[in-house]
Amino acid sequence: MKTECQSDQVQLNDKIYSCTVSLTMDLIGGKWKAVILYHLINGPKRYNQLRREMPAVTEMTLSLQLKQLEKDGLLTRSVYGEKPPIKVVYTLTALGQTLIPLLKAITDWGNQVAITKGKFVHDHEPAKPLGA
Repeated sequence: MKTECQSDQVQLNDKIYSCTVSLTMDLIGGKWKAVILYHLINGPKRYNQLRREMPAVTEMTLSLQLKQLEKDGLLTRSVYGEKPPIKVVYTLTALGQTLIPLLKAITDWGNQVAITKGKFVHDHEPAKPLGA
């Protein structure tokens, strides 16, 4: 029997999921969570570094997603200093690091789709929808 089918539901902390795919997508799904985790693969980053690497995300959204990823145990937030300007650094936890192969596979798949069905564009070029 497959592991994900061993029971009718899966529980993590205070949430109940219908299957392990639902659990996974709750933890890393959405527009920005996997992108944030991807940007932390090569090591810790400060908030402003993440903002520069993801210019399309709003500050509020980035802040909320970072808090959720921290709450879910996928990254840690370390604060250095007591007076402003304080230094805040985000790092993948051991659990977050287990996502690296998945994040790399998602990246590889996206690269392949872009190469075969779309194209890579630079900031000065208008983006065209895939398949157009």
